[in-house]
Amino acid sequence: MTAPLLAQRPSKALLIGLVVSGILALLVLGIMLLSGGPLGFGLSALLAVAPLPVLLAAVLSLDRLEPEPKLHLAFAFAWGAGVAVVVAVGFTLLGQELFVRAGYGAAVVENVGTVLLAPVVEEALKGSALLLLLRRRHEIDGLTDGIVYASMAGLGFAAVENVGYYLLAFGEDGVSGAIQLFVLRGLIDPLGHPVYTSMIGLGVAYALTRRSPARLAAIPLGYLGAVFLHALWNGSATTGSLAWLGMAYLVIMAALVLLIVVTVVERRQFVGKMSVYLPGYQQTGLVTDQDVRMLSTLSARKAARKWARGVGLGRAMSDYQQAATELTMLHLRAERQGMDPARFAVERDAYLGAMAQARRW
Repeated sequence: MTAPLLAQRPSKALLIGLVVSGILALLVLGIMLLSGGPLGFGLSALLAVAPLPVLLAAVLSLDRLEPEPKLHLAFAFAWGAGVAVVVAVGFTLLGQELFVRAGYGAAVVENVGTVLLAPVVEEALKGSALLLLLRRRHEIDGLTDGIVYASMAGLGFAAVENVGYYLLAFGEDGVSGAIQLFVLRGLIDPLGHPVYTSMIGLGVAYALTRRSPARLAAIPLGYLGAVFLHALWNGSATTGSLAWLGMAYLVIMAALVLLIVVTVVERRQFVGKMSVYLPGYQQTGLVTDQDVRMLSTLSARKAARKWARGVGLGRAMSDYQQAATELTMLHLRAERQGMDPARFAVERDAYLGAMAQARRW
């Protein structure tokens, strides 16, 4: 992530994508309203939105150390809710039609659409949000960033998709049918789509932040991982077997634990790097031994912000920590990917200036 003082002007392509995705999402929801009626749509929308605040808070909590730009996060969410949903439905229906013309029966076509076409198409479209953000590749500084952006796209997709599923259940079994499905999709497995697509996020982030000659292979491998998890869940659901469903659920939970471990380890490694890079700036008077100790652990950073708020300097402390964080990230970027010395000096001096401004308070 780039600090506000170095942030580039919003990309026109990003803004256009955000607007188009938002319009498509509203169009899909409007069609659902017309087809399902106000009561069914209202209940379905309420059930789909209910877990969102908690899920969004959980995803954004991974991003507290180095927050990503709100515009980029909004784009990823809107892309999943709009473009990804609309195009996925279109391609899945087209693929099913090809199987119908090939002479396959309705049951086979339905299973192919659910177990094969949906995972392949949906994960490609959700994951494309990460590829579109490659033009802002400096925003993806680590594996956690890839997980956050992918999760936002997955949450957007799931929110709109769930409205449709709950509406279908309402049409078949009324309120009880919609609520029963909500228990499965909204309570038992609310992070399905974010977890699937996070595999792609890991692949894209790895490819961007490593120098290994084989790093680009991480993107298709991440995509295959996303498709596998998605197909595993959909396939187990079509069997009607609780044993298969339970097995799929355990695999997805294992993937979720892996993602959490990756973010925790990366965050600790990054914070620890501050004690490596920041002492080199002690001669500037902007960093002391006490500052390095404060910045080098999450608990000390939190305690410092709490103390600063108590004496009316909360904003200054937050700005100082953020600028020091960005300065450390600049060094890591230069170490991992290389950087033009002149550009490095410009960004370094800007972050040092922000730290000086914060310390004046």
